[in-house]
Amino acid sequence: MSAAWQLYICTVLTYLAVDLIACWGLNFQFGTAGIVNFAFIVFLAAGAYTAAVLSLGPASAGGFQQYIGGANLPFPLPLVAAGVVGGLLSAVVGLVGLRRLRTDYQAMVMLVISLIATTLITNDVPLFNGAAGLATVPRPLFGSLGGNLVDYNWYFVAFAGFVCVLAYIFVQRLTKAPFGRLLRAMRDNEQAAAALGKNVNALRMVAFVTGGVLAGVAGGLQVEFISAWSPGSWVFIESFVLFTAIIVGGAGNALGVALGVAIVPVGFLEASRFLPAIGGPDLLGAIEWIAVGALTILMLWVRPRGILPERPRVFSDPKKPARALLSRLRVGKA
Repeated sequence: MSAAWQLYICTVLTYLAVDLIACWGLNFQFGTAGIVNFAFIVFLAAGAYTAAVLSLGPASAGGFQQYIGGANLPFPLPLVAAGVVGGLLSAVVGLVGLRRLRTDYQAMVMLVISLIATTLITNDVPLFNGAAGLATVPRPLFGSLGGNLVDYNWYFVAFAGFVCVLAYIFVQRLTKAPFGRLLRAMRDNEQAAAALGKNVNALRMVAFVTGGVLAGVAGGLQVEFISAWSPGSWVFIESFVLFTAIIVGGAGNALGVALGVAIVPVGFLEASRFLPAIGGPDLLGAIEWIAVGALTILMLWVRPRGILPERPRVFSDPKKPARALLSRLRVGKA
């Protein structure tokens, strides 16, 4: 296999891992807790900027890019910091956008926050270099692993897969735990959960922050791979691609979300690269977004629960074996 094809496959696999981590975080918010977070891409971008500036080192006076908080931390500390910043930013946004708001109002607040964040970062150059964004982010351990780009990319794919597996185990443990049952109860009937004495606001905040941590990790992983990040990488419509993957695969089901990621952001959009060029240079990109929107509408009409919907959980009666034994004893006495 040629080096070009190997680099392309490594890129697709790395983006698959990044999208899986991000979608599992968004699914934990939306599919499990019922939070419609149209600003999800903001937390992914926060993780990307954090990992970038903590890898680039301090900004030099008169350099070609400006940014705050520069440092040169050893790997994987920038990635860990990306997750922490994603969680902290989620906590701040959650205090504004989650309390005392209905689901539809929450969605509008998150959409506005996404637009404000993109506009602020684009126009405030000293913050993260404005519209030009950050570039030349050093690839972690590149020199230590031999300096061969093809081999390094395969190493990075393995690391991204490892992080992806950890994210899956983390999300599954939370979802199947009693905490996950509380979140689903809140999602299905918030008033009933509150009437049973559950702190709905606290549950919603924890779910929101957990998703933000996973978003930050996904952003940090992506910027460490592509070595650049700019406001054009995280426009609000990117959040809708992740929502489409969840809707197609099946909200509330981690395996269904994985299938949705393979179909939409990886398979569906990646296949457009092999289409012949038509019209102007921007026409094919516009058709991609139209196709994603049409796919979302089609799935909501035909199969709103997704290809692999969330399976209903049936909990057995812990007293059932004892009752069966008593029944047999009674029958024997009779």
